[in-house]
Amino acid sequence: MCLGFGETEREENEEFMYAIIETGGKQYRVKEGDILRVEKLPFEPGDVVELENVLLVRDGDRVNIGNPMLSDVRVSAKILAQGKSRKILVFKYKPKKNYRKRYGHRQPYTEIQIEKIEV
Repeated sequence: MCLGFGETEREENEEFMYAIIETGGKQYRVKEGDILRVEKLPFEPGDVVELENVLLVRDGDRVNIGNPMLSDVRVSAKILAQGKSRKILVFKYKPKKNYRKRYGHRQPYTEIQIEKIEV
């Protein structure tokens, strides 16, 4: 079996719970215990935050889909760290005009661990 990006190997009949959340304009598929990097959140390391933008929850064979969000579902996550990602270099130039600009950018992120999915 070939695994794609972000996929993990699971048995066909395994019962597990996951949710699709939205934070920072991006959507993430998470389950309890997952550690992921999201766009910067205004909290300190060690804080516990409630992620309320839940789009979908799967619990075994039951699937709840929001329209657009689920109002009765909460995902709690613990802030592990705040940081900046690797620097990317941006280089602009215009040919034959002697115009060159070079600068770098480091995107800030927040590393979180999913603690609980409450339905």
